[in-house]
Amino acid sequence: MRQETGKDTELAAFLRSRRARLRPADVGLPASGERRRVAGLRREELAALAGVSIAHYTRLEQGNARNVSAGVLDAVARALRLTDDERLYLHRRVHPWLDPEAAPPPREAPAVRQGLRQLLSSLEGVPALVLDSDTTVIAWNRMGAALFADFAALPRERRAITHLLFLDPDFRRLHGAALPRVAREAVAHLRTLAARYPRDAALAAHIARMRAASAEFDELWNALHVRGVTHRVYRLEHPQVGAIEVHGELLPLPDDPPLRLDVFTAADGSPSREALRRLAAVSTRRPSEGC
Repeated sequence: MRQETGKDTELAAFLRSRRARLRPADVGLPASGERRRVAGLRREELAALAGVSIAHYTRLEQGNARNVSAGVLDAVARALRLTDDERLYLHRRVHPWLDPEAAPPPREAPAVRQGLRQLLSSLEGVPALVLDSDTTVIAWNRMGAALFADFAALPRERRAITHLLFLDPDFRRLHGAALPRVAREAVAHLRTLAARYPRDAALAAHIARMRAASAEFDELWNALHVRGVTHRVYRLEHPQVGAIEVHGELLPLPDDPPLRLDVFTAADGSPSREALRRLAAVSTRRPSEGC
């Protein structure tokens, strides 16, 4: 959240959490004989490691990121030992205008180009979805609906992947024992989207609704995990055809930001490929209009 005071409370919480997870021994500092009153490194220790003044770092950790250069952010990221996803998240929180995708997308239901709909339709036997910035499924082919959910029967506000993962019993059962991991990764990815699209009112509203509707989601959101998802493996327990392992690729659409194409495949000759074939034969779910 970026408040009217100019202080970014999400940024402040993120930096404090990453400093708290470091120990002196992690960064080559001698262990102190005195009892430490803070978890992890002290601010002055982190500032020294980053090569910035304690006053400068303190302002940044308090969410006052005005006039902080990219070089300083990189130095802080190195000192905090951030992952690549976390470093990118830090930059996007502080300098969103440098991201070409950061402009607010239109909040009318985004138009899905005819060519993209034809692509979805042509992926015979391959589940595929088109996602908006708030993870709402706005287009899908027949196999996408067959594998995941009857999207045609759901109102738009219930078609967000994060909504389904936390609030739809059938979708939760589909992920079986992997649900906690999948849910954690989904929230971590949603945080990267919030940083990428800081002026997207619909995305912010979706996050607020989810925090209010699901204590599980709110707990994961407060944990401040950051992980951009571009590919993953789902091991599903499908009610019609049993166990299926699919590999998902989440692909940007450069001409249609912020939309993403989500495509799922199973290995050649695998039981999962055969399960998808059987699912295609028995499912009566419909594709989105035009696909």
